[in-house]
Amino acid sequence: MKQKFYLAALLFAAIPLAQAATETMDEVVVTATRSEQALAQTLLHTTVISQKEIQASQAADVPALLKGLAGVEVYQKGGIGKQSSLFLRGTNSNQTLVLLDGVRINSATTGATAIEQLMLEQIERIEVVRGNASSLYGSEAIGGVIQIFTKRGKGAPSFNVSASAGSHNTQRAAAGFGGEVASTAFNLQLSKFKTDGVSAISTSIVPGVNPDKDGYRNNSLSANVRHAFSDAHSLSASVFDSNGTSQFDNAFAASTNVSDNKSHIQKVAVVSDNRLSDNWQSKLQLSRGVDNYQDILNGVAGAELKSTNNLLTWQNTLHLAESNVLIVGLEKLKQQVASQTLYTRTERTGDSLFAGYTGNYGVQQVQLNLRRDKYSDFGTANTWLLGYGFDVTPAWRVTANTSTAFKTPTFNDSHAPVSWGANPNLKPEQSRNSELGLHYENNEQRLNAVYFDNRIRDLIVADSSWVMQNLNEARINGLELDYNVQFGNTGVKLAATRQNPRDVQTGQTLLRRAKSFSSVGINQQFGALKMGGEWQHSGVREDNHITAYPTQRLELAAYDVINLSVNYALDKHFDLSARVDNLFNRDYMLAHGYNTLGRTVLVGLNYQQ
Repeated sequence: MKQKFYLAALLFAAIPLAQAATETMDEVVVTATRSEQALAQTLLHTTVISQKEIQASQAADVPALLKGLAGVEVYQKGGIGKQSSLFLRGTNSNQTLVLLDGVRINSATTGATAIEQLMLEQIERIEVVRGNASSLYGSEAIGGVIQIFTKRGKGAPSFNVSASAGSHNTQRAAAGFGGEVASTAFNLQLSKFKTDGVSAISTSIVPGVNPDKDGYRNNSLSANVRHAFSDAHSLSASVFDSNGTSQFDNAFAASTNVSDNKSHIQKVAVVSDNRLSDNWQSKLQLSRGVDNYQDILNGVAGAELKSTNNLLTWQNTLHLAESNVLIVGLEKLKQQVASQTLYTRTERTGDSLFAGYTGNYGVQQVQLNLRRDKYSDFGTANTWLLGYGFDVTPAWRVTANTSTAFKTPTFNDSHAPVSWGANPNLKPEQSRNSELGLHYENNEQRLNAVYFDNRIRDLIVADSSWVMQNLNEARINGLELDYNVQFGNTGVKLAATRQNPRDVQTGQTLLRRAKSFSSVGINQQFGALKMGGEWQHSGVREDNHITAYPTQRLELAAYDVINLSVNYALDKHFDLSARVDNLFNRDYMLAHGYNTLGRTVLVGLNYQQ
């Protein structure tokens, strides 16, 4: 609620900005401009979750890791592995583009990405860019872009092995081997996860639902190899594969039914990097992203739904001066749907041209991006971004940007059977975003305070007859705050968001989105022992009743959750880890009628050669 948001905001001011250590943060990111750029110079609000932070968190999956970020809300229907939705700056889950090593892995039928199927053992780092980014990446990037990078081989070849077990008969194991030999870098990671979970739906709200535990199983692998033919030319190939099986409850089915869904996420990519001159870098990438989904009822397989994103990208990066970069490129996308359901159209193509300029002129920074996307089924969309930054002092900086974005109608929206409510005459959703930011960075400290105002028109929703229409307009404005600091062996992270995500026509708050949410994390190093604690708060949210929608709308209560983590280094190779989620066993709901996990404990042993 308001008081807790302002309390979190006051914590930023309460921590002196002059007491940090002297080591300068020099993190480099690529997602905010499509080229390497210092995080301290980005004009779009960008957050990096590093490999070190992933390991220290001991989180179970990507949704759990993202929950503590400013501007990010995540909900799951019943625990780990269950269907998740990601709300970035209050936008819909299919209005945020998720990339895996630059590859689209979203479903072409729903537009969303099954982030619950991404296990952290395969992941090296995550970059989160907030705000319109269609001028860089095309459709879906209305809320922003989350790019996930899988692990790469570095240094001398080495092994890593980990195993853990805990509440709800949760078990996980992972192993990997990677490194560099001469001019070739490689990495292979394998992981296995299982949990018995809890009943996905609350029997107190839906009495007739099956009360059995709804578990989850996942087997994942990632592999990549890169060979450098010279300092100027290299060729790489990578693959990612996640197979998950999740039990779930149906609020309208017989209580004796046992329902499973199988989800298969796959990525394959080949990349040629070539420095054609001292100032010209060419990158050619051919990739394929697959989302494959199938329901199983009482052991009988149902219809299978498979969508594929085939993408060819050619990007040319020209270094005009030491800190001025021009990017010019093209993309060719082919989306396909394979299903027993008779879609009126099962494939479409998108041809895109994009250009971007990033310039640094002393204390001033400029970013300009332009893009033109032409889809075979709805036509052309032009998007742009204009950003400006000014260094008030060496530590303080102000930024401002304005941009546009769009999202194509999904295959379910426009090409599914008419009985599903599909409408072939839909237009793409359009967005216009403006924001103003204040940033501080000095040594081991970073502060970002960003006001944003995103207006989305031609929003695709179902009308009173359950036919998809371009009916509504949404407006989401608010303030994001995040602050990171390292005082010697003590690290502090704070994030707070105050937003107003609403339907302009009705004035109603968008479903499952809080007007305020925040988190505070503290970690402390005591020699070989590292301890961490995290408090997560969310205000009230509105939702449809699980069985009485759309006629009944209700309010989900605010909640506070405390998580703890401990890591102890036995020697330079072995360490013990433990994590406790929901320490005080709070009972709360992220989606009406669906259970969340109570107190859970996970203990593990890790080896790094």
